[in-house]
Amino acid sequence: MKVAVIGGGAAGFFSALSVKQHHSDADVTIFEKSQKLLSKVKVSGGGRCNVTHDELNIKKLSTHYPRGEKFLRKAFSQFAVADTIQWFEERGVALKTEADHRMFPKSNVSQTIIDTFLAEASRNKIKIVKGTTVRNIQKGERLILEFSDDQKLDFDAVIVAVGGQKGYKFLDVFKKLGHAIEDPVPSLFTFNITNSDIMELMGLVADPVQVKIQGTKLVNKGPLLVTHWGMSGPAILKLSALGARELALKNYEFKIQVNWLGDSKEDEVRTVLNQYVENNGKKKVNKNPFDVPNRLWTYFLKNLQINPEITWNTLDKKSKNRIVNKITNDVYEIYKKTTFKEEFMTCGGIALNGVNPQTMQSRHTEGLYFSGEFLDIDGVTGGFNFQAAWTTGFIAGKLNS
Repeated sequence: MKVAVIGGGAAGFFSALSVKQHHSDADVTIFEKSQKLLSKVKVSGGGRCNVTHDELNIKKLSTHYPRGEKFLRKAFSQFAVADTIQWFEERGVALKTEADHRMFPKSNVSQTIIDTFLAEASRNKIKIVKGTTVRNIQKGERLILEFSDDQKLDFDAVIVAVGGQKGYKFLDVFKKLGHAIEDPVPSLFTFNITNSDIMELMGLVADPVQVKIQGTKLVNKGPLLVTHWGMSGPAILKLSALGARELALKNYEFKIQVNWLGDSKEDEVRTVLNQYVENNGKKKVNKNPFDVPNRLWTYFLKNLQINPEITWNTLDKKSKNRIVNKITNDVYEIYKKTTFKEEFMTCGGIALNGVNPQTMQSRHTEGLYFSGEFLDIDGVTGGFNFQAAWTTGFIAGKLNS
């Protein structure tokens, strides 16, 4: 059996290795357009590789995917987090779980994962061809790959695992094969803010923070990081994933409402402030009465033009209300986005109704399979996107066996 895997990334390698696991005699070749293999694995998680997320409940795990939740729920029954942990441990790679449930190799180095894949590919005699572009797939007695140098090769099965932005020019090939395409747009990005002194707090982290996008139902709560260009952190990144399509339609220009105390209500915050003033009226206003970073509190006072040297019992009611409004309903104007380092993902790709979730095989072309980000699947940050790559790659590699 001759099998081609298009794409030398995480999903591509896992697909190829799964083919050899289930069909040991198969002749498997990975075709990678660039000269680099596993590039996203290399840089993910700050160079540590966030392999997966410690969530063993399949139903809960699937809720972390804005696109692909129902599809993956079926797929996870075949290969999920526990299987990922076992797969790596059987190959000598122990994983560790951090406080936020992200899982990394104990070595804390992504090269550990890369070396494992390369060693496994070598051991299984998987061929790797770099710098080769597949420009078309044709149906015949077998599947025929056409390359940019006009070479043609035929295969019994083809697994498409190109992923990422660089692969989406390839989508037209699959329209011709009968697949519907969901237009690709960015997911997992940070928010740019212009003309705001909040950026003076670069590096500040507040947690928990609730962020709403005005004019939508989009809302998320979590840690928020202030950067020199605007806002980032899990609160923002998950929101960008949840609203990937809606924010693209807005051309990434919108307003956000930030509640620096999570989901605390205005009346609750006002009560806390009044009680604090009642018990600490002689203290200066620069004393922070809330569970927010002191730098943030100083920023509030400066922004509201409240003298930090006056005492709480001399502060007028209007100023107190302004503080409550600022801390629970702080509005910022977003102008465009910024790619979040290695975590950048794309929402869109092959529509899932054209793919069998039990096999990852095309419903239009026998012998054609898909895995990874090329499918209209994307998760929030935290190891979920790699887990989707391992799951879809494992299933695709079974070749419907």
